[in-house]
Amino acid sequence: MSVPNSVEELIQLIRKSGMVDEPKLAAYLQRRQYTRGLPTDPRDFTDDMIRDGVLTNFQAEQFLLGKWRGFTIGKFKLLERVGVGGMGQVFLCEHMFMKKRVAVKVLPPAKADQPAALGRFYREARAAGGLDHANIVRTHDIDQDGNLHFIVMDYVDGPNLLEVVKKIGPVEIGRAISYTKQVAAGLDYAFRNGIIHRDIKPGNVLLDRKGTAKILDMGLARFFKDHSDQLTIKYDDKIVLGTADYVAPEQVANSHSVDIRADIYALGATLYFLLAGHPPFPTGTVSQKLLWHRTKEPTPIRQIRQDVPEGLAAVLAKMMAKEPKARYQTPAQLVAELEPWVPQTVELPGEIEMPQLSPAAREESSNEVAEEEATAQEAPSHIEAKAATLESATELVASAVAKSGTAAVLTGKGSGSVATKETTRPVPAPSPFTSATPAAWSPPAAGRTMRSNSNPPTPMFGSRAPINLETVASAGERTPTGTPTPPLSGSNPFTGGDILEKPARPKPWLIIIGATAAIVAGLTFAFLKIGT
Repeated sequence: MSVPNSVEELIQLIRKSGMVDEPKLAAYLQRRQYTRGLPTDPRDFTDDMIRDGVLTNFQAEQFLLGKWRGFTIGKFKLLERVGVGGMGQVFLCEHMFMKKRVAVKVLPPAKADQPAALGRFYREARAAGGLDHANIVRTHDIDQDGNLHFIVMDYVDGPNLLEVVKKIGPVEIGRAISYTKQVAAGLDYAFRNGIIHRDIKPGNVLLDRKGTAKILDMGLARFFKDHSDQLTIKYDDKIVLGTADYVAPEQVANSHSVDIRADIYALGATLYFLLAGHPPFPTGTVSQKLLWHRTKEPTPIRQIRQDVPEGLAAVLAKMMAKEPKARYQTPAQLVAELEPWVPQTVELPGEIEMPQLSPAAREESSNEVAEEEATAQEAPSHIEAKAATLESATELVASAVAKSGTAAVLTGKGSGSVATKETTRPVPAPSPFTSATPAAWSPPAAGRTMRSNSNPPTPMFGSRAPINLETVASAGERTPTGTPTPPLSGSNPFTGGDILEKPARPKPWLIIIGATAAIVAGLTFAFLKIGT
């Protein structure tokens, strides 16, 4: 569809896309009509919808280009573009069914046609998918939607270290050491799992709001324990892998044979960037920088920043030694060396450093916080409401049972205990179906053939004697020998309390129930016998 020239055409695009629920969109449009009215310029209207939390920046941008498709990939709805790199774009997405927020990295279709690029994309998913560490961004899945290949990762709500320095300049020393130590811990975990990153740099280290540093982008990772991993040799044997500002000297000479010490050098260059506010060699061409990493020492950090302690400057210099054997040999050694320099309290990232998402992209997390607060506030009243409901129900049951005879009413006196309260009314008059003798039975309707039997019907359970209410009442309270039934006692396994003793006196409701049961049994047996 062409670029929308009116607000009506814009609304049509939004409806066709399905990115905004129809009830929500209709309610918003109605509210706007009654308050401010609708603007005439589509761009002004998208600005309003972004501000009001209806559209995200990315969605508005696409609608203004006349696009209404391509807002989903796989099972995910694209909310906001949060990163752009040489290997694709990264989007904040929401699972369409689970409503979970994730980051989705999408490989451009043009790159998918390049065997090396596609191979590295899948290598990234393979490398990160096998790692589970607090200082490495977790990868959950890799999939394909048409000609689009994408990786599903944890969404980290925060900037990378490159963006932090661009916004605030050189980082406070305690923070710089803390981030470097965390990255070293992540590198050590990867190293112990047979992986070398080969592209450590500020842009590949994300920072969340709690100050946790997380390594990103395993696209250039090397599986040094897997001798079948020949991707670098096959496609990039003559190409320097890595980023010119942070690449180790030996990686410039031979990218596919480097070990973990190349990552330590790159991490040292990253620490230099955090402290100085610029890379070790801030000027020069790419070729010059690659050469200088092998032949030239950067300006000592204390000449740029005098508040850096000499001991820390020595650690940095050892990390960036030209010869790999002169550096720390493993990230674990570096972690131990940095430990004394990490302050007890590390300043958290400031709000100015955080990425500014549109209100619609922040909507879910805001709603979750609001719901949790509302739940916490409503909990006491919810409990009180349940108690009131239980009390009302108890009173209702007590009232209903009281109308029918004797009832046991719950009083809640301790766990598992039951108190009894007896209410008695006169026994109702006998029913016409409860005559004292079987002679009251009526003959069958005319036209129906039945077996004649002059003898009275035999009850199904019991003797041929006439039913007597007093006899039933007495039998209900005594054992076959005529002695009173002993009271029940013991522990109830379901309530945890004691079973109450049965009162010794007869209960009218038992009399009624017993008599009715006997009569029904007799009538049933009589009908069965006549039928045969």
